[in-house]
Amino acid sequence: MKAKDSATVPAPIADDRPGLGLGLAAIGVLIYSFTLPSTAAVLGDLDPYLIGVGRSAAASVLAAGALLAVRARPPRRDQLAAFAVVVAGVVFGFPVLSTLALDHGASSAHSAVVVGLLPAATAVLGALRAGERPSRAFWLAGAAGAACVTGFALVRGAGRVTAADLLLFGALLAAAAGYTEGARLSRDMPGWRVISWATVLAAPITVPVTGWLLATTGPHWTGRAVLGFGYVAAFSAYLGFFAWYEGLARAGIARASQLQLAQPVLTLAWSAVLLDERVDATTALAAVAVLVCVALTQRARVRRSPLAARGLPGRSWGSSPQARPDRSRGERESVTPR
Repeated sequence: MKAKDSATVPAPIADDRPGLGLGLAAIGVLIYSFTLPSTAAVLGDLDPYLIGVGRSAAASVLAAGALLAVRARPPRRDQLAAFAVVVAGVVFGFPVLSTLALDHGASSAHSAVVVGLLPAATAVLGALRAGERPSRAFWLAGAAGAACVTGFALVRGAGRVTAADLLLFGALLAAAAGYTEGARLSRDMPGWRVISWATVLAAPITVPVTGWLLATTGPHWTGRAVLGFGYVAAFSAYLGFFAWYEGLARAGIARASQLQLAQPVLTLAWSAVLLDERVDATTALAAVAVLVCVALTQRARVRRSPLAARGLPGRSWGSSPQARPDRSRGERESVTPR
């Protein structure tokens, strides 16, 4: 092919700086910090399985509309295994398990600090699956953050690991796997397409199951239930991933995922404001310790392998009218509605 053939030569990378990736990841963290309080607020009105599965079913409607608007081509066959992990992790695993943990008596604040282990789990999987090699300082800072949230959870649980804690550990492992594979896919296609295809691929299960749950569980659609479910469906299950996957792909999975160490702090604040949960001195100290660890991880160097670095194609993010290379078909697709 000739060098000037636009079908094979990628466009220049637009603002592909680590700072942009971290900023996008931070937006995702902010959106996700409302997830647990929103879920806890509606548990009295809606069945936990309806919340966990139904939010993905509702998101699939938005996703299908977005994919149809840009005439997006389906994922390649060799990407389906990674999509299966994304579906299992962030479409089913985390939403269902975390909602069941809340239904088993875990408070929003307690759940937040246990799920605070998620950055450490994501960093490990990022190193194993995405060719990233964090430095020793990075691992020490991340381990310190994980120790802080683990110790906080154990103090709150009087040294016991409850059934709710086990559900939360399962939820964070599922999310870590889904985040890692989603970030790897986001090197080949925009992050919003990754979560869109994941929710659409899961729709043959989520939509009929949601219909059955609506018919059999007797939901009470109060104003609080509508707002809470609407948030987790539109933002937690869908829109938050637009920024989150793109941030992971741009800044690196290990580095960007450490921003989630701040998520328990934010969730504790929203839990106090929205759910009247008490934030005491122990919580405040844990919050400060977590923020220090976040700062240290961002200063530590993360070395990405040459293969991983080449995996991120030149493309802009968002609604830029500029065509971006679609590696799944070897040709360009417009990202604006036609």
